[in-house]
Amino acid sequence: MATRSNAANKIKEFAFTWEGRNREGKKVSGEMHATTESVVQSTLRRQGISVSKVSKQRFKSGKKITDKDISMFTRQLATMLRSGVPMLQSFDIVGRGHANPSVGKLLLDIKSDVETGNSLSAAFRKHPLYFDTLYCNLVQAGEQGGILDALLERLASYKEKMLAIKGKIKSALFYPIAVLVVAAIVITVIMLFVIPAFKRIFDDFGAELPLPTQIVVAISEYFVDWWFIIIGVPVFAIWFFFYTWKRSEKMQFAMDRFLLRVPLFGDLIRKSVIARWNRTLSTMFAAGVPLVESLDSVGGASGNYVYKVATHRIRNDVSTGVSLTASVQNTNLFPNMVTQMIAIGEESGALDSMLSKIADFYDQEVDDAVAALSSLMEPILMVVLGILIGGMVVAMYLPIFKMGSVV
Repeated sequence: MATRSNAANKIKEFAFTWEGRNREGKKVSGEMHATTESVVQSTLRRQGISVSKVSKQRFKSGKKITDKDISMFTRQLATMLRSGVPMLQSFDIVGRGHANPSVGKLLLDIKSDVETGNSLSAAFRKHPLYFDTLYCNLVQAGEQGGILDALLERLASYKEKMLAIKGKIKSALFYPIAVLVVAAIVITVIMLFVIPAFKRIFDDFGAELPLPTQIVVAISEYFVDWWFIIIGVPVFAIWFFFYTWKRSEKMQFAMDRFLLRVPLFGDLIRKSVIARWNRTLSTMFAAGVPLVESLDSVGGASGNYVYKVATHRIRNDVSTGVSLTASVQNTNLFPNMVTQMIAIGEESGALDSMLSKIADFYDQEVDDAVAALSSLMEPILMVVLGILIGGMVVAMYLPIFKMGSVV
């Protein structure tokens, strides 16, 4: 039975638009998800509709659906529901008007699920790639409490702030990575093409080259002979590293722990993780989700495997009656300020508000850290590039300077 059920779930359905006339002779039209056109026609005939036209909808291939797309959709849906627009009509408006056809198809698929009687949270759970557990749990809490529009607004604000933190981290990392990539390309071009041209000129001189020039020429010759290994091995190693990182829990734990200890960047990453951790827990707790259930979603949303494992321990402690303050303190991953503010929040009964204040504080800390890091990295990178590229240029011109002094 289980095998049949799984096989049935794998049958692919398509979106069809249809036109026809009902029993009163009025012209009607609509959409339906079905496996074939004949299924649509037979279903409509059973409903007493005389079908005149059925056509399969064709969606343009769109771009990849991003977190920004989901955040924007959440904000739009919350605004429409708050304005009194029915849910199905809201999905239809947002789906058909979205600039990315992939998002439009996703939303119309969800709308179709809701039309068949599924709850909104259940429809979202069918698309875990775009709607995580936290998102679905909050939507479910909103449906059960009759405050779906309010929770969607809270969820939209949460996702916007998470995107802002990610954007700050990416902006801090983008500049040095871009500069290093450009430097690697420039050095490769110099080694493969520029230095060999200089070497041919130096061979015509017949004079002994200065030591720095001999070293650079020797490196260039090695580079020309083995460029496919020198370039290929690092590229493959980087690909294999990230491939393993995503699929191995041990690798994730080791790398995330290492990143927290990296000079300069480690402090920035820690602050951003603490901000996300507190923001997620505040959002879940304020929505009325019990603390133990909230902690189930917090670890994964933190974006760091070390904190994910620690959150699992916190959840187990809290479920056995230990206070959140003591559980957080036992991990040794959170600053004293965080544990003290959580303690105040627990004692005053305003834990969600206190967690939100902690998140706001660390958001500002991330802003300051990004600004400081950017101003510090620029001169360091300039010095490193100056030594590498400038050193090669000087080494190449030393023989010319030597000849000039002789003349």
